[in-house]
Amino acid sequence: MELQYSTRDLARAAVIAAAYAALAWISNFFGLAFPAIQFRLSEALCVLPCRDRKAAIPGLAVGCLITNLLSPYGLLDLVVGTLATLLAAVWSGRCRSAWTAAVPPVVCNAVIVGAMLAWESTGISAAFAGLFAYNALTVGIGEAAVCFLLGAPLLRALEKRAIA
Repeated sequence: MELQYSTRDLARAAVIAAAYAALAWISNFFGLAFPAIQFRLSEALCVLPCRDRKAAIPGLAVGCLITNLLSPYGLLDLVVGTLATLLAAVWSGRCRSAWTAAVPPVVCNAVIVGAMLAWESTGISAAFAGLFAYNALTVGIGEAAVCFLLGAPLLRALEKRAIA
């Protein structure tokens, strides 16, 4: 990926970051952003790197960082949650279709955020494995719903209008 950014690239990244944060804050207002079963509307944007890696990858990471300032899990979620989104964005950027681009955010968030939530609740104990499995499943279900039901169709619509 080219490391030089134009003003247009930076502006697109800023719009994506702002949209991610705004959609997540709306989700948080309805209590959907941070529980075990998360329906962050902002996660629908995680498919965007499939078509616009240069702006979408940093935009999603910054948007997630801003969003996680509200997290009840504090610094842990600020770092781990943002890294999960960054990893998912980089992976989605390597995908060729909207439907395959929806897979990395589901996998990354289910595994990484699921582990973070389990660790935050139990630490490394006998209960970790069971709680991790539960959290990975519930986070994965919410992420899959948003990415496949909202994100992939959003990207397809943007492609048809030559926006993405």
